[in-house]
Amino acid sequence: MDRRLWREPSFDLMGKVYQVNWLYVLLLCGLAGVGYVALYSAAGGAPEPYATRHAIRFATGLVIMLAIGMVDIRFIAKLAWPAWFGGVVLLILVLRMGHMGKGAQRWLELGGLQLQPSELMKLALVLALASWFHRASWERMGNPLFLIPPVLAVLIPVGLILKEPNLGTAAITAMLGASIFFAAGVRWWKFLLVALPIPLLGQFAYAHLHDYQRARIDTFLNPESDPLGAGYNIIQSKIALGSGGMWGKGFLQGTQGHLDFLPEKQTDFIFTMIGEEFGFVGSLAVMGLLALIIVGGMLIALRCRHQFGRLVALGIACNFFLYVFVNIAMVMGAIPVGGVPLPLVSHGGSAMLTVMAGFGVLMSVHVHRDVEFPSRRDDR
Repeated sequence: MDRRLWREPSFDLMGKVYQVNWLYVLLLCGLAGVGYVALYSAAGGAPEPYATRHAIRFATGLVIMLAIGMVDIRFIAKLAWPAWFGGVVLLILVLRMGHMGKGAQRWLELGGLQLQPSELMKLALVLALASWFHRASWERMGNPLFLIPPVLAVLIPVGLILKEPNLGTAAITAMLGASIFFAAGVRWWKFLLVALPIPLLGQFAYAHLHDYQRARIDTFLNPESDPLGAGYNIIQSKIALGSGGMWGKGFLQGTQGHLDFLPEKQTDFIFTMIGEEFGFVGSLAVMGLLALIIVGGMLIALRCRHQFGRLVALGIACNFFLYVFVNIAMVMGAIPVGGVPLPLVSHGGSAMLTVMAGFGVLMSVHVHRDVEFPSRRDDR
């Protein structure tokens, strides 16, 4: 490795502040503002108990994001695998001493704060895979043995998350890992080999799901089979979305949410509240804002000179996309209900701070997009 390419991190703080993508920060603030309005409505037209906490958490997350953005991306790269191992340890601790909630063991109690390690693990996984692939030559990418460690890096946390159980987050983690593999240049036919057995294993997997997980799949296929039980949430969600029409019923005028027909309206079904009160046009505007954030992350990746930063930026943008896709598709009834929040909009502290930490790493990629990493030739 040519040591001249690994320069010491720069500490020009003012220069780094100037390099921050402030337009991207403004987009994030706009999305958090949408969340504040929606949560204000979800509480019946009051800032408590959701909207004020949402604003405080976002302000805290914004400080965390900007602080991480000032850290040299090469220093973050050195922490990639230690972060992965730390994430695995936290997932093991969850299984042994985690807090139970709604039939699942997914949280660690740290003082008065509930931490969901599976959310942190997704960010650590992106960093670890980017660290593994960023110096790999095409010859090494074609070697199956070279892919064994990153495959294990994906399967171990996915298996631990499934044990919680948290099927939705496990699926997102697996898809996130696959996206990094694809972006790194793993050939498509290897994905096909992995995907071919999935339909054959479907019946076996279904038989070993928890009762509530099977109920979600059955409800997805036929919500009307249990309209007052497992199918209640998705039926009410569809009613609320449809009743909003083109322009919506108006701010604070929604009936499904305010009359408590819609459960979890402040978390998983917050997009339904937006659809009912602001209609198709308002929903489309929010989806446009979400799309701009995703595309902005991809543009940061394209502008980065080093492979590590490109893979990290694409991974963080993909993670955000998967959050958005799963949540919106879920409330529309396109996929089974999975308990995934809408990032920066839904009520919740752990997911908010984790997403903002991820955007902090993304901002570090942007600020340090021109730094030099060892080239691929050095690691052949």
